[in-house]
Amino acid sequence: MDKVNLKQKLSLFAGYWQPKIVGELNGQLVKLAKLKGEFVWHQHRDEDELFMVLHGELIIRLRDRDVTLQPGELMIIPRETEHLPVAAEEVHIMLFEPASVVNTGDTASDMTLEKLDRI
Repeated sequence: MDKVNLKQKLSLFAGYWQPKIVGELNGQLVKLAKLKGEFVWHQHRDEDELFMVLHGELIIRLRDRDVTLQPGELMIIPRETEHLPVAAEEVHIMLFEPASVVNTGDTASDMTLEKLDRI
């Protein structure tokens, strides 16, 4: 059991849209990611996702509206909800997701990650 320093962990990588695992509890993974630009429209058929913004401004586009998240704010995306994360400038986020989550959900793309690194 060790504490996790989020700033220190975020300093260990530079790539965007490539979440890193920093913890695990009850079948859920705690991930950190840096985002910039636009991701892909996708949904997760069986899993909810939690996005928490640590730095920057993240827009979560939904089919009927956009939600803007600032540092210290979070949003839970219910399963089967199509969404598109967008970051005009660099954003740092923490994610809580079941270990079964594929980052692009049901949308195969060149952004799909088969395996995540642990840091």
